[in-house]
Amino acid sequence: MIVQKEHYRNLMLNGMRVDGRKPDEFRKIDVEINPIYKAEGSARVRIGETDVIAGVKIDVGTPFPDKLDEGILMVNAEFSPVASPDFEPGPPGENAIELARVIDRGIRESKTIDNKELCIKKGEKVWMVMVDVHIINHDGNLIDAAGLAAITALHNARMPEYDGEKVIYDKKVKKLPVKYKPVPVSLNKMGDHLFVDASIEEEEVAETRLTVTTKDDGNVVAIQKGGSEPLSIEEIEKAFEIAGRISKDLRKLVK
Repeated sequence: MIVQKEHYRNLMLNGMRVDGRKPDEFRKIDVEINPIYKAEGSARVRIGETDVIAGVKIDVGTPFPDKLDEGILMVNAEFSPVASPDFEPGPPGENAIELARVIDRGIRESKTIDNKELCIKKGEKVWMVMVDVHIINHDGNLIDAAGLAAITALHNARMPEYDGEKVIYDKKVKKLPVKYKPVPVSLNKMGDHLFVDASIEEEEVAETRLTVTTKDDGNVVAIQKGGSEPLSIEEIEKAFEIAGRISKDLRKLVK
C-alpha cells in the first residue's frame, strides 16, 4: 500500500495520472434522470466508478421564525458503509456534513431557488424542499458527483398538489421553480499541479483540495477548501479558471 501511494504521489508531482488522463480531464460521466419513482425528482450520477444518487422530497411545513415568507431548503448526505469500508454506520460524519453543506451553499448562494416562491401563507405554511444524497460507491470526487446529482434532481422535480390541508403526492401540478445550474468542480493539488476529478487513490495522497462552485454565467458562488496545505493566489485563480471552463460541460449534462 505504501509503495502504491508513493507511485501515485510521484506521478502527480510530475503532472501525470495512473489512468492516463490529463490533469483537467474527468472520467466518463453518466447521468440518469428520475431513477426513483416515488421521489418528486431524482438523479443518479456515475463518474468513473463513483456512484451517487440524489432524491428530492417536497412537503409542507411552517417557516423559520426569521423568514416567515420563505420556504425551506435542506440538503442531507448519507454515507452508507456498503459504499466504502471507510464509512461507518450511525449519525453523519464530518465528510458527509461537509458534502451536504457544499451542495447546499452552492444552491443557496446562486439563488437557484427563490425561497419566497415557496411561501404558501406567510407565517403559517411554506413548501419544504429536501434533497437527500446517498453514496452508492465511493471511488473519489464525491462532492462533484453529488452536486451534479442534486441539481439534476432539482431541475426534474415536480411539486405535488396541496389542498390546504394535506399534500397529494399522486398529483404533480407544476415544476419546482429552479432557475440556475450551479455545479461544483473539485481540484486536488500535488506539487505545482492541479487535478480535477481525483480518484480515491489520488485524493489520499493529494496535498489539498479546493472545490469551486459556479453558476450559469460563470461567476463563483461558493468555495470550500480541504486539506492542511496552503494555496497561493495564483493557484486559486488558476483553479477558478479551470472550474469555470469545465463547469460549462458539466452543466450541459443537467437536463
